[in-house]
Amino acid sequence: MSIHPVLAEVTTRIGERSAASRTAYLDRIRAARSIAPARMSLACSNFAHGFAACSPADKLKLHGDSHPDIAIVSAYNDILSAHQPYRAYPEVLRAAVASVGAVAQFAGGVPAMCDGITQGRAGMELSLFSRDVIAMSTAIALAHDMFDGALLLGVCDKIVPGLLIGALAFGHLPMILVPAGPMPSGLPNAEKSRIRQLHAEGKADRADLLAAEAASYHSPGTCTFYGTANSNQLLMEVMGLHLPGSSFVPPNTPLREALTAAAGRRIVELTAIRDGSAAIGEMLDERALVNGVVALLATGGSTNHTMHLVAIAAAAGIDLRWDDFAELSAVVPTLTRIYPNGTADINAFHHAGGTAYLIGQLLDAGLLHDDVTTVAGPGLGAHYRSVPDLADGELTWRTSPSDSTDTTVLRPAKDPFAPDGGLRVLTGALGQAVIKVSAVRHEHRVVRAPARVFETQEDFLTAFRAGELNRDVVVVVRFQGPRANGMPELHKLTPVLGVLQDRGHAVALVTDGRMSGASGKVPTAMHLTPEAAADGPLARVRDGDIIDLDANESRLDLIVDPLEFAGRRPSPTAGSDRGTGRELFAPFRSAVSPADRGASVFGAA
Repeated sequence: MSIHPVLAEVTTRIGERSAASRTAYLDRIRAARSIAPARMSLACSNFAHGFAACSPADKLKLHGDSHPDIAIVSAYNDILSAHQPYRAYPEVLRAAVASVGAVAQFAGGVPAMCDGITQGRAGMELSLFSRDVIAMSTAIALAHDMFDGALLLGVCDKIVPGLLIGALAFGHLPMILVPAGPMPSGLPNAEKSRIRQLHAEGKADRADLLAAEAASYHSPGTCTFYGTANSNQLLMEVMGLHLPGSSFVPPNTPLREALTAAAGRRIVELTAIRDGSAAIGEMLDERALVNGVVALLATGGSTNHTMHLVAIAAAAGIDLRWDDFAELSAVVPTLTRIYPNGTADINAFHHAGGTAYLIGQLLDAGLLHDDVTTVAGPGLGAHYRSVPDLADGELTWRTSPSDSTDTTVLRPAKDPFAPDGGLRVLTGALGQAVIKVSAVRHEHRVVRAPARVFETQEDFLTAFRAGELNRDVVVVVRFQGPRANGMPELHKLTPVLGVLQDRGHAVALVTDGRMSGASGKVPTAMHLTPEAAADGPLARVRDGDIIDLDANESRLDLIVDPLEFAGRRPSPTAGSDRGTGRELFAPFRSAVSPADRGASVFGAA
């Protein structure tokens, strides 16, 4: 099977620009790898501490060098519905690992905050930085030199990228990410969106809104819209880090428990002691990362991954850039319509054919690298065209159906929803930004209008309620970048912007903040860099300046005399950096890289 020439060109370019950093990374992890368990080199006192709480049988296994020791690193907590099912996983995994002659130890927990709870609150300013805290917490868990492999338990937003970045610091070990699955479908997404807009207009009260939200988010499992959490799951599977077909199997079902146990058995097979050859740092090369980008584009996934994938790549010594996303987006067709890009949810996608059908279509179109190593074995197509099933209580994999069962949700590559991936990189006088147009109607993709500048979401909402925005307008919300306040998501803006657009106005949003998977029908230039707090041009924009956002031409221009603009003094940031723990993250804000380099405190490749 030949791959698309643009896919080949982009992958080659990434490999060439990353040659020095990738070689240094591989040399480092290969030096750390040994057939003998690292724990055998521990001093006796150190070693005794490491198995003191184990059962007598497990102590005997760990005394020798022929029984792998598997770390469990979990983001379990009760406040994230997606992570609540993980409460039962350690016992399931310990039993599965023991069944194949190995030992599993719960090595550490990592923090996991819910963006859905912190939206519009001060806590959201910790959200992006939590990714790097999770990476460091993962490293602490794995730093004991006791382990031969790891099982990573996480689903949502910053948690999966954080676990993966931390895991790559121990890239000589095999690792499997173990998902938990989505909650059952609740209130239809179109109805949820309708109630939100009615509330924004004052036509629905708090009780109406809360009833709608509670009917949408109603049980254990991942939220069912296609935000960062479900984008994480899909990307991990396409990148070969989940067992095939495991991403969207519901929690607390026999099939989900069987897949969880299978992950425990499989990680033992991948260890060096068992002659495995799936070190995560070697698996996650430029081909696997490009596969992740393609999957993101083909499904209209979360724009957060324009930062997360860059940061993950850097952790593996690979230099991935926004230009790579843009070039791939021009040739990768949109094959799904999942809310907010459509009305269907992630369960509808799964039932229509899900990841197996999607992967098969992209492979057949030459838009994925097949010659990659996965946790299931060599070759993406050899394993990930299949779907898991239970036959007489035993886990098996069967070939995916050859056709989508619902072409309103999932289409073949020869008949896509759109010929491109719907992600563009805008450039112009204001800098560089990302825009997702997969949910934006063609007539709304070009907006030229006066700016109205805000420095908080609350100020914007106040102006809306006062009737000050009933016109064509480009809303600017600045000082929302990583250096300013940790780059919170600005979801509170979405319903109100939708109201303005529905009134017939030409509306766009320009911000150095984030919108994530909630990016919807209003054109949004987000992740603008350089950000206002780093003396970016956005800090000098004034009310009434004409901004020209053209998603078709990938342009973001400011129609202001250049000499006059250069003479302006930048507005000072007016935000608070104290309260709700924000003062603890001052070192992060001072050290963080720009959005296009991953918004990470660890630097770029």
